[in-house]
Amino acid sequence: MSSNPVAATVASLMPRAKEELAELVAFKSVADFGQFPRSESEGAARWIADALTAEGFTDVALLDTPDGTQSVYGYLPGPEGARTVLLYAHYDVQPPLDEAAWATPPFELTERDGRWYGRGAADCKGGLIMHLLALRALKANGGVPVNVKMIVEGSEEQGTGGLERYAEARPELLRADTVVIGDTGNFRAGLPTVTSTLRGMTMLRVRIDTLQGNLHSGQFGGAAPDALAALVRVLDSLRAEDGSTTIDGLAADAAWDGLQYDEEQFRRDAKVLDGVELIGSGTVADRIWARPAVTVLGIDCPPVVGATPSVQASARALISLRVPPGVDATEATKLLQAHLEAHTPWGARISTEQVGQGQAFRADTSCPAYRAMADAMAVAYPGQELQYAGQGGSIPLCNTLAALYPDAEILLIGLSEPEAQIHAVNESVSPEELERLSVAEAHFLRNYANSSA
Repeated sequence: MSSNPVAATVASLMPRAKEELAELVAFKSVADFGQFPRSESEGAARWIADALTAEGFTDVALLDTPDGTQSVYGYLPGPEGARTVLLYAHYDVQPPLDEAAWATPPFELTERDGRWYGRGAADCKGGLIMHLLALRALKANGGVPVNVKMIVEGSEEQGTGGLERYAEARPELLRADTVVIGDTGNFRAGLPTVTSTLRGMTMLRVRIDTLQGNLHSGQFGGAAPDALAALVRVLDSLRAEDGSTTIDGLAADAAWDGLQYDEEQFRRDAKVLDGVELIGSGTVADRIWARPAVTVLGIDCPPVVGATPSVQASARALISLRVPPGVDATEATKLLQAHLEAHTPWGARISTEQVGQGQAFRADTSCPAYRAMADAMAVAYPGQELQYAGQGGSIPLCNTLAALYPDAEILLIGLSEPEAQIHAVNESVSPEELERLSVAEAHFLRNYANSSA
């Protein structure tokens, strides 16, 4: 890409990009303030606000959203009469999980085997750096040809909806002609991909109560109802024999008709152990992009070490349900709650508490912005054709923006290709992907500025 001035500029900026990403990764910006200090997230937000101000953004603000976190906003004016593009990323990250399982410290950006490792490197602090690189490259080569609004969310990983509610209360703030969500990724490193669908999600805390208190398992076991055993039965009812998600009344037979995911490649990407079967039916793409998927995220029960011979009086679980495009997440939540109640054995008492929700998303890939992105990706990835893929994850803001601005075009790109291992230990980003996608975004902004509706 060296004969391309934009690409040459991005290449020259990569050392600075690495330094900036290292500074951002160092903030332990997990938006669960019971686990990590609020000051870490606030520090990251201030870093971003300072970076936007240094780039010439005006109206830079730390937005106090209703969920108690901060999002960062800025506006970069373009030529008079130009279109407006909203660029999105988020700076909050998933917890590091078992820090001892990381090969290098999770909050210290470390280069190893050609990749940069650190929590948030790909999801999604690298997405912010991608936006900044694209804008800097355009400034150095004739200027930014559109008005740019930047919004960097502070609680996307928590699913608590703070930015969605803030935007709904102030609909003019994020209004744009098109939106680039920098929080997905290529289907495979080196294969340019726009994510055209997202599954929605809902999360429920489930509690089972059977006794006023724990009982001696020798004295009472065999007749006293065990809350942990009841919970296990309830959770098992959410899956068929082949592992497919089965929730009463929720369809689970949709098919994906786009880019397919080779089963053996999926096994390698998912690091499935030899001899262990994949779950579900249909193609891999059907299962991860077009159908519901339930996951038990955690269970509260006595740990094995220190357990006593007791019949458990109470047990809890946190359940995630991924909701496919075309299914309303609110309705899916009701079906999940009804299923859990219907399948609770022995008259045990069950209560559920919803702790997060986001709607699924489907993009219109026939709009001018997609044509502009296809041409831009062809420059950044010579010889490759833009692919459209689904993503099993959720970005609740997408549907909020689609509802607020029905005429806006929404594109999803980013750095979270399979090797990035987002949400797992040893998350990393490919600097080559960062470089190429920054070039693509810069050319997209040029193409879009010059395209006709």
